[in-house]
Amino acid sequence: MRAEPIVNGLEEDWGDSVQVVQVKIQDKENRALIERLDAVYTPTFVLFDAAGQEVWRSVGQIDADEVKDRVKALAGE
Repeated sequence: MRAEPIVNGLEEDWGDSVQVVQVKIQDKENRALIERLDAVYTPTFVLFDAAGQEVWRSVGQIDADEVKDRVKALAGE
């Protein structure tokens, strides 16, 4: 739950230029996606580029500044 404000902040900061998707790994209907993403632990933060290629992954505690810096770099800011 500590990651939720960080994730929500991305949506607020970048609006339509960033798509944020939150997936609950506990929900059975998400199991196939979780396996595809190899997201075993909570939180797992995965950043994809516009082509859908994974460019960064963080497992465990997320540093808000690092996430924002990664998104800015990907957006070319």
